[in-house]
Amino acid sequence: MVDALTAFASEKLNSASASLSSAVRLVVADISWDDFAYQWEDAYSRLVDTYDPSTPFVTVSEFHHTSLVQLVKDENLSGLWSPEELRELSQQWHFLHPWLDVPRGFAALAQQFPLYALSNGDKELLSDLTTFGKLHWTRAFSAEDFHAYKPSPLVYNGAAAACQLPTRECALVAAHLGDLKGAKKCGYQTIYVERGFEEHFTPEEVEEAKKEGWVDMWVEAGDGGDEGGFLEVARRFGIEVSDLGLD
Repeated sequence: MVDALTAFASEKLNSASASLSSAVRLVVADISWDDFAYQWEDAYSRLVDTYDPSTPFVTVSEFHHTSLVQLVKDENLSGLWSPEELRELSQQWHFLHPWLDVPRGFAALAQQFPLYALSNGDKELLSDLTTFGKLHWTRAFSAEDFHAYKPSPLVYNGAAAACQLPTRECALVAAHLGDLKGAKKCGYQTIYVERGFEEHFTPEEVEEAKKEGWVDMWVEAGDGGDEGGFLEVARRFGIEVSDLGLD
């Protein structure tokens, strides 16, 4: 997302037709888009951590837009982008590239298991990510299906029920320990795939999770070398991952 923010800002700054105030240009000159992206994502984290399922449901895509609009105001960037450009920028979450191991990892795991997405993303976002990333699911479940956000039990239990499976026969693979902890409380098996800069737990909380042992399979960032992540998960299930073709 940092790349998208940088590109959108650069395009506007270099546009001959853009009429930007000197104050906005000064703010942009000093801004860290890494910090801006972190604040934007942190707003989403606060949403899902505090969401009350009894309130009217707000999709992630709509929240990405409204939180971006607010953040632009808070950072004194009003006028940098038009309302239409802000909407387009907020849609960039729909077109993120998957981790390099994911397509082959999915193909390997699909030889032995049905694969389901269980995401806080809304249906439109999931559809776009699936198409853009050329991902292959048995079925994709969205928080929108359950009008709640993980780590709410409504999401984990709802997905298992929709698959007509008891939760003990489901395994959640995730890069966030908070997500896995919520799933484990509902009876899921849990598989943690470490991803750089994805974990929201502090180092101390990560170590505590390791000691408590509620993660059933822990794939560290270096496991499997360049073919880690989902490929390493497949390997641990005894699935051959070499010479794996993709459509």
